[in-house]
Amino acid sequence: MNGQSQSQTKKRRLSKVQLREDLAGYAFVAPILIGLGVLTLFPIIASLFLSLTDWNFVAGFAKMKFIGIDNFSKLFHDEIFLKSLKNNFILIFVVPITLIVSLILSILIDKKVFFKDVFKVVYFVPYISSVVAVAIVFQVLFHPTFGPVNEMLKAVGVADPPKWIADTDWALYCVMGIMIWINIGYNMIIYMAGLQSIPKDLYEAADIDGASSWVKLRKITFPMLSSTSFFLLVTGIIGSFKVFDIIAVLTKGGPAYSTNVVVYYLYDTAFVNLNSGYASAMAIVLLVCILLITLIQWYGEKKWVNY
Repeated sequence: MNGQSQSQTKKRRLSKVQLREDLAGYAFVAPILIGLGVLTLFPIIASLFLSLTDWNFVAGFAKMKFIGIDNFSKLFHDEIFLKSLKNNFILIFVVPITLIVSLILSILIDKKVFFKDVFKVVYFVPYISSVVAVAIVFQVLFHPTFGPVNEMLKAVGVADPPKWIADTDWALYCVMGIMIWINIGYNMIIYMAGLQSIPKDLYEAADIDGASSWVKLRKITFPMLSSTSFFLLVTGIIGSFKVFDIIAVLTKGGPAYSTNVVVYYLYDTAFVNLNSGYASAMAIVLLVCILLITLIQWYGEKKWVNY
């Protein structure tokens, strides 16, 4: 009987210790959970609700009108929105191009170049530079009439150079080029960190077996950097869907909506035209697109990523 009471006392003591540990754990994770709920989950739920309404946030909640899925039906007949969504999918190609260029630069700088830290800083500066400053510089460079780029082309015999950001056929490609230039430094730094984490023993064993540089790249470097590439691919594609600042400063979606993207059109709809319900519907469509693309990447990750 005494042994049974001692066992019960021990169990109660253990349960109290477990409870204290659980409460301590909840206390540590509470800030991030509260932040996630307030800053992420609540806005998503609110946007989903607002997407079913016709609402001008300036007029207040009293003027809110529930209209069901009319906003979504209207979206897929909205030529500007469809053009913006198409531009977002075109901008995805910025990501693989940036990854390839960044990987080549990181390998060259890591293996073949002196003063590595200087080159790291040079390539990283565009990433940390003000987007406004970058946009103004490129506005001057690509000015259709007096820009240095066109003046140089005229000097080498090009009679009618492109109008660049003022041309509907060239503007989006100019934006893509600027995005690649800005993001190369960040990707390169991440790749160089990945390169330095590859065990040197693998390269030494390959040298002993007489492997060429291309074989070492294909069989060691690329597979060992696959997790790094996957991280940069996922974050890069999400970032390409969220692009806003360079469009807002450089082209404002023009000319003729040729550089318009969903986030900029959403901003224009919500804060210029004050149609919050319609803008929320765009946000939900954008969320679904990003979610689907990310899930596809996670599925494909099992086939080519090595950990």
